[in-house]
Amino acid sequence: MRIVVTGAYGFLGRLLVGSLLRTRAFGGAPITRLVLVDRFVDSGFASAHDPLVDVVQGELTDTLREVFAAPVDVVFHLAAAVSAECEADFDLGMSANVDTTRALLEAARAQSSTGGPVPRVLFAGSLAVYGPDAALPLPPEVNESTVPLPQSSYGTQKLVCEQLLGDFTRRGFVDGRVARLMTVVVRPGRPNAAASGFLSSIIREPLAKLPATCPVDPRTRVALASSRRTIEGILRVAEAERGTGTGQLTGRLPVNLPALTVSVADMLDTLRKVGGTSAVDLVTVAPDPAVEAIVGSWPSVLDSRRAAALGLRPDPSFLAVVQDYVSDHPDAVMR
Repeated sequence: MRIVVTGAYGFLGRLLVGSLLRTRAFGGAPITRLVLVDRFVDSGFASAHDPLVDVVQGELTDTLREVFAAPVDVVFHLAAAVSAECEADFDLGMSANVDTTRALLEAARAQSSTGGPVPRVLFAGSLAVYGPDAALPLPPEVNESTVPLPQSSYGTQKLVCEQLLGDFTRRGFVDGRVARLMTVVVRPGRPNAAASGFLSSIIREPLAKLPATCPVDPRTRVALASSRRTIEGILRVAEAERGTGTGQLTGRLPVNLPALTVSVADMLDTLRKVGGTSAVDLVTVAPDPAVEAIVGSWPSVLDSRRAAALGLRPDPSFLAVVQDYVSDHPDAVMR
């Protein structure tokens, strides 16, 4: 089985690659090649040197011929431009998200249409596809049947990609699955350009004795998931067999991964429990209307029964999320 991971050197890509290499199997079948695709590669990424791994560096649209030079069985499409940069640069978002995804799907279609295997394609969606509208306010709790009305270019681009994948699946070109991701915290390393990036920064930086800025009202409620639960969800949706039975994936409807709903104030209370009052004192609340507009348009409470049917559950508490981060990244925490 030959598996491709786009955005393989990103935060989630690295974790997914690590998980696949630990099991060395997908859906019970052994992995024969794992192809890591990204614009930038890091020679220090130990998993890239595994004998099962091939590395393809460059823009995805420029490397698809190489990626599909041998039959592809599964694609995890994680590569994307993130929310704030898509809002700042419309053309970048359309190119990196919509155009690149279509090119990938066309390459997969070319394979299946010429007698090759029908690739299973897992697309990393986002809760940013949802949003309030003057004609249709966002309900208190959303599920997969809630009408998606994104309030950002990023959310719109993710929705367009979902629909493309759904139609390619309907036509039999690919076997597409959409796992809609919640905001993943606590992300290690440097802040990125995502509007939600501060949700990691207000925990990560203070635990490292560094200052952080909170650009929203602390009463803001958000839907979160740990990296562990996110990778578990991506793999479960990708590996699930199609059908209507227990643990099977029914239809082409996306799967909202399970969410833990907390307020930013709750997050800061948890920071106090883990890092003390001195850690919380490092966080400055300085509302940014642009960030508030994007984050405030996202739902905070989701009905995840579709994910639950696949055996997925949300994190038990935000304290557990932070404790997992401290356990996984002890060097990032100053004692």
